This record gives sequence, C-alpha cells and structure tokens, in this order.
Amino acid sequence: MDDNTGASGSVRPQRLAAVVVLAEDFIAATVTTLRHRLRTSVTTAGLTGDDADDFVLAVHELVTNAVRHGGGRGHLELYRNGDVLVCEVSDEGDPTAELSVRLSATDMPGGRGLWLAHRFTDGLTLTRGLHGVTATVTACLTPQRLPRR
Repeated sequence: MDDNTGASGSVRPQRLAAVVVLAEDFIAATVTTLRHRLRTSVTTAGLTGDDADDFVLAVHELVTNAVRHGGGRGHLELYRNGDVLVCEVSDEGDPTAELSVRLSATDMPGGRGLWLAHRFTDGLTLTRGLHGVTATVTACLTPQRLPRR
C-alpha cells in the first residue's frame, strides 16, 4: 500500500536536483537538539523570519508525532529542491492508522500536530508505506509567496 496523496490532494514532490541540508535520525531524547539544528539549517537554506519559525514549528509537530505515534523514533531529511524547501519526517508507525488533518475539539488535549503542519507550511503530504508513514512539508523560497490557506 502506497498512498502518495497530500492533505490538499497534491502529489508528493519529486526530487529533481535536491541538495540535502540536514539528515538525522531521532528519538525522544534528541527532539530538542534536532529542533535547534533544524532552525539553523532552515535559515541557511534561505527561509527566514516568521516563515522559518512557522516551518520549524510544523516540522517539530511532525517529529513529536513520530515519537508519540510512530514507534518512538524516526528520521528527518531536509533538502532544497530548486526554490522549494522540503522536509520529510519518516517513522515506523502503523501505516493503516487514521491520519487526520482536521482540527481537534478545543476541549480535547493533543490531536493538532498534522493540522498545524498543514496550516503553517505551503504543503503537507502523508505517504503510507510498508514500514510506516512519511510526512512531507514544503515551503517556497521565492520572495513572492502565496497566501496560506
């Protein structure tokens, strides 16, 4: 089973001439360190200011989800593909589990990670594979950014 459809119906971006900026395995104990490395790498790749903050928050939510729901560990890969910054967060979670991008009820703790990742990036794609789930978020690096949904 390989579901390559994004939250907005888009297809997962293909790597044309990608330049890997950061690639790292993580566990719960390394999440904070990874977030700091990610912030530095995102800025180095050309995303700055509020856009960088939003992107790092979105990726942090995906990393946290991987630790909580995806087997306690995962792999992050950040790369630049032309004028698009792409981050893939892979885990070993149940590929048949529900992957809801809806906003949870306000009286319910948690359940907002995928929604936040969708809201604070230019695109979110969830890919189910034989060995888990990969969440991919993107951010356009060009100055003329489209307004977010």
